[in-house]
Amino acid sequence: MYINLVRERKFINNYNLGEVMSVINKIFSKKFDEEVHSDFVKFSKGEFNDRYLVEGKKQKDRWSIKTSAEFANFLVRKCLQNVKGKIPMTGAIICTMDISKDADLPVEKVKQFMGVKQLVINGEVEADKIIRIMDKYPRAFFALTFSAGNSDLKIKAKAPKSAKPASGGEKEPKAEFCSLKTGDKSIIDDLFFDIKDFKEIAIKHVIKITDIILPKGETDPAKVRELAKRKGVVIRKITADSRQSVKEAPFEA
Repeated sequence: MYINLVRERKFINNYNLGEVMSVINKIFSKKFDEEVHSDFVKFSKGEFNDRYLVEGKKQKDRWSIKTSAEFANFLVRKCLQNVKGKIPMTGAIICTMDISKDADLPVEKVKQFMGVKQLVINGEVEADKIIRIMDKYPRAFFALTFSAGNSDLKIKAKAPKSAKPASGGEKEPKAEFCSLKTGDKSIIDDLFFDIKDFKEIAIKHVIKITDIILPKGETDPAKVRELAKRKGVVIRKITADSRQSVKEAPFEA
């Protein structure tokens, strides 16, 4: 499964300081924080094609966005950051521990498979409560569907597939895990940070992990996996209104 099967832990990230950026935007902005590290723990050495997929279409007064699962938590947080009060919400929170009592959410039931718990959400939820849970459990996966402000977000209520190196004959993945209709230009400015204007756009990324830098003096296998840094390059392939371009950004996180 996509979710990191390591112990949940707290950390202070840029979100707590009011800055909400997607992982890809952070990498190209050279902001290699704990969130970037956490997002890349799932990758081994190798080349991973068709990751962080995102597509966009400009409509009359809003945008239609589709993405792969990697953007789910970013979209949830971004859509909720300025929302006050309760909103109807469905979906699931997927993590390695039962946070149902701690979360104080309308949990319909808790599913469990191979140590991964899925909290099925159905009811009205305080928007800032979700933000607090995301701060406390940053490695949980928030597959939530709701309407808030001028955004309508739909995310498939399931855990995404594991990150595996590219191999021949595999079906090309599509940007269809998350669907967003929004008038919030700040979301567009983040996802398409290097494209000023477009009518239709599609972006996919290749993650190349060249080295895994192990923590010195650590012998516990779980901690070694959690703390090890990934080094490599992200290749960003853009098709905007039939114009193609390729950009690269090195990283160590």
